[in-house]
Amino acid sequence: MSRLDFIRNEEKKYHDYCYENYKLFEEGSWLYKPVKTVMELLPLFNHKKNIRVLDLGSGVGRNSIPIAQQIKEKNGKVVCVDILDSALEKLIQYSDEYEVQEIIKTQKADIGHYEIKRDEYDLVIAVSTLEHVESEEVLESVIKQMAVGTKKNGVNCIIVNSEVEEIDLETNQKLEVMMEINNKTEDMIHRLDRIYAGWDVLNKLVKPLEYKIVRNEKDVLLKTNAITYVVRNIEI
Repeated sequence: MSRLDFIRNEEKKYHDYCYENYKLFEEGSWLYKPVKTVMELLPLFNHKKNIRVLDLGSGVGRNSIPIAQQIKEKNGKVVCVDILDSALEKLIQYSDEYEVQEIIKTQKADIGHYEIKRDEYDLVIAVSTLEHVESEEVLESVIKQMAVGTKKNGVNCIIVNSEVEEIDLETNQKLEVMMEINNKTEDMIHRLDRIYAGWDVLNKLVKPLEYKIVRNEKDVLLKTNAITYVVRNIEI
């Protein structure tokens, strides 16, 4: 098994476990509530109808379902892309439960190979997902596609991990990081600045985080510099 296949298998096990054992919007996991940064962007589109949103690596709808609830009365649509069957099955279930099934459209795909049409979306979000594409070249391609697929005055919202460490909490040993891309923080920011040159920067920050996860029934401390990068494709 290649390193890429091994990492993806480990991530699949981790996410399958979370989706099966933790319910969306209930306390106890990161599924408890949507990302504040994402939700704070929606007032930028209060004046618009027919809002189109793309959620890359949507999972079970942590962000896309609250977005759908807010744009439901404006003929909005949210396209949710994920590679995991467990995520999309739960997303469909939750979409029905929260009465946004007409707003949510699911697409099973590896985001690294998902084609984004030019000038298609008002808002493109990628939360904790870009670090899971297969290579640096694919990372570059996906971000460029996000930019090209965004309408004038549209927004891209990226939250991506960098300089990640995983530590076995029982032995205090450093483990191999189960992420395909683990850039230095400054390198990732430089890449984003280059690709989005000329865009209006709405939010750019780095926040050191650490939290406990479970891998193969072992408690692991995950440490990361989480980069938040939000930009608007300004009208020229």
